[in-house]
Amino acid sequence: MDFVKDFKVTKEENSQVKIEGEIPFEVLEKHRAAAIKHYGKDMEIDGFRKGHIPDAEVVKRVGEMGILSEMAERALSTAYPEACKHHEVDAIGYPQMQITKIAEGNPLGFTATVAVMPEITLGDYKKIAAAANKDKASAEVTEEEIETQIKDILRQKTAYERMQAHAAKKSEAETTDESSEDSESTNEPETHTHEDGTVHEGPAHADEELKAVTDDELPELTDEYVKTLGEPGQFETVDGFKEKIKEHLSIEKEKEVHAAHRAKITDEIAEASTMELPRVLIDSEIEQMFAQMNEDLKRANLQMDDYLGHIKKTKEDLVKEWEPAAQKRAELQLVLNEIAKQEETKPDPAQVDAQVDQLMEQYKDADEARVRVYVTSVMMNESVMTMLEAQK
Repeated sequence: MDFVKDFKVTKEENSQVKIEGEIPFEVLEKHRAAAIKHYGKDMEIDGFRKGHIPDAEVVKRVGEMGILSEMAERALSTAYPEACKHHEVDAIGYPQMQITKIAEGNPLGFTATVAVMPEITLGDYKKIAAAANKDKASAEVTEEEIETQIKDILRQKTAYERMQAHAAKKSEAETTDESSEDSESTNEPETHTHEDGTVHEGPAHADEELKAVTDDELPELTDEYVKTLGEPGQFETVDGFKEKIKEHLSIEKEKEVHAAHRAKITDEIAEASTMELPRVLIDSEIEQMFAQMNEDLKRANLQMDDYLGHIKKTKEDLVKEWEPAAQKRAELQLVLNEIAKQEETKPDPAQVDAQVDQLMEQYKDADEARVRVYVTSVMMNESVMTMLEAQK
């Protein structure tokens, strides 16, 4: 069988191709024994041991067309990947197979429609990256950011102390109320006047609400006060406290600036590029997003159905909401793949092996092949981004 001459490949819309052709009947016949064995292994007939039923009895029960259909599936599973290989079809996902002709002694006719890696015309990614690098935001922490963070910490501590005091007061009042139930109550009901002039009956604590902490209610930041913050002995002076705040903010800001800068570079490259995105890639990204959500819910001891019920949404609602982000993720990965291809960027095999071994040790039930694909992709992406960030 000549996979080049006997098969025709036609480009379709939405980055798909159609493969069509015929497989000679003598090729199908090579799969007859396996087809009969497939049906016979679980067949049960009185007088025969399971798995040892004569071929003629299996064919009699299944029928020649049933055997022929199984032969066809097996022949296609071998011929299809070979056709893709010889015609350089970079297929994505599973094909939609359709048998167009099948009969005893005749060639098997079929078509297979499958999504393929789209053709991408990249923008000038080095020029785009160089321009973005000149305009990279500063990761330096300002005094204003330090002061804002300190106020947030003091506000949280003050609010917590206020809540504790409120809870203690409420508990004490409830104890008093329970005691008073046993005593005679012939006096007029107790009244309480609020600052806004309203009056209510009952103890003063009954409808008090916790108010937000304002800036003028924040305590003065002194050496003595900072000793009450964090773990015992963690802070000794105001200067030391501020220095730790600055260190923390520097780490967080560096991460934020780094991520935002990378996103800016890749967004601008993707915008300057053209591609026809196959639907299967968007669906794949959505599947990964659901897988991540399932992992997060599992760690929180929650079930997907329970969570969806809580947020009053269906999986279809989430798919619709996530589609723009999934499309963007798919486009980004295609762009990075194409840049890696043009730059001939490949991760170091030894580093890939080491990372795969580490992950397999951590996740013993994982599919090693999938882990290897994941690690290779992550390392390749990192290499491409490092190259782009170095452009001047």
